[in-house]
Amino acid sequence: MFFLAGSETGIIMLYRDKRPLIIFLAPALLVMGIFLYYPFLQNFADSFYEINGFGAVTKTYVGIENYRQLLKDKTILQALKNTCMMIVFTIVFEIGTALVLAIMVDSIKTGAEFFRTVFFFPIVISATAIGLMFNLFYAYNGGLFNQILEKLGLDPVLWLSDDKAIYMIALPIVWQYVGFYFVIILTGLNSIPEDIYEHAYMDGVRGLKRVWYITLPLVWDVLKACFVLGITGSLKIFDMAWVIAPYGAPKGLTHFFGTYLYQTTFFSQTVGYSSAIAVLVVILGLLISYAVMKLIRSKAFFYSEDV
Repeated sequence: MFFLAGSETGIIMLYRDKRPLIIFLAPALLVMGIFLYYPFLQNFADSFYEINGFGAVTKTYVGIENYRQLLKDKTILQALKNTCMMIVFTIVFEIGTALVLAIMVDSIKTGAEFFRTVFFFPIVISATAIGLMFNLFYAYNGGLFNQILEKLGLDPVLWLSDDKAIYMIALPIVWQYVGFYFVIILTGLNSIPEDIYEHAYMDGVRGLKRVWYITLPLVWDVLKACFVLGITGSLKIFDMAWVIAPYGAPKGLTHFFGTYLYQTTFFSQTVGYSSAIAVLVVILGLLISYAVMKLIRSKAFFYSEDV
């Protein structure tokens, strides 16, 4: 079935007969086909029809009319704007803060496990629960934030007003996911051999120089993975945003693709148009992921593969 080769590189098991591999992978491919690829293809086909309501007996072929409507839909543009903003917040605040915290925790000898647990804890809490908790913080009457302002002798603030609501949604999302990226980056830092730092110390590379010239290049692959996860994750924001500001309140200004897709599907029940939105989200996700991968592989982007 297989043979052993490569005494210098270790024992390598190579299958002569590929049929066991095919049999092993077939169930996974079948599940993906049924629950991922088929629904997407059906969704793509539905995007060319006018379908009103679930289980509609009749549907009318409208060609690309749903996609034309997408170009005119101001809410879609608002969702795109909010998503781009969250991408920036993810890179700067989520991953950036996680990187700083991970470097600080990695440099201490005792208490690292405590900080790892504290920073990671928010990610194990349900996003719905966090959304409800921050709703209590934002409440105009009796909310935690306004109670603090009143204690300081300041006037209460309408935290979910037109100009503040999107930032109030971003705050708990950033707070929750800092710990997620913190653990990933800290794991990458722990894999750096200590003797590298010792040699650098003997050569006078210390403090910020050590971080810039040694730590960051050696965890750059980990950071690239965090960038991809964060950016693609920004396209899937739904639960917390919907709990804090349902229906994109106020005035549809806080809609993301997920919340608007949910609203058009389950409340407006314009299934054909919702299918077009879903196709748009998939295409944007593929394009953004491809662009990010090209960018982070570019030699002009911070650290190259040759560093």
